[in-house]
Amino acid sequence: MDKIVKVIEVIASSEKGFSHAAQNAVKEASKSVKNIRSVYIKEMKANVENNMIVSYAVNAKISFELE
Repeated sequence: MDKIVKVIEVIASSEKGFSHAAQNAVKEASKSVKNIRSVYIKEMKANVENNMIVSYAVNAKISFELE
C-alpha cells in the first residue's frame, strides 16, 4: 500500500532555547495530528530585550503520514 505524507507549517517558541522550541512545535502539533514522522526547521529567530535573548522561535514544517 502506498503512503501519503502531508506537511503542515507551524511556529513555536520557548524561553529555553531553539531545541525546546522545536520540541514545543512537535508536542503541540501532536495534539491534533497523528503519525508525525519528521520535523524540518525552516527558520530560527531570537527575540532580544536589553541586550539579552528573552525567547527563541522556530518556523517548522511537520510531516505526518495519513491513515
